[in-house]
Amino acid sequence: MMKTETKVKKKFDAVEFMRLRREQISKDIEKMTPKEEIEYFKKKASELK
Repeated sequence: MMKTETKVKKKFDAVEFMRLRREQISKDIEKMTPKEEIEYFKKKASELK
């Protein structure tokens, strides 16, 4: 008996999402000082709460 592979179209690709987010965050913080980066992440964390 031979098995056939079927490709399932993902509705959400977590790996792709994380790569895109990491790229965006890197762009956002690339010219920030360490202190500004800390504030950036604090602000983002509070937005999620």
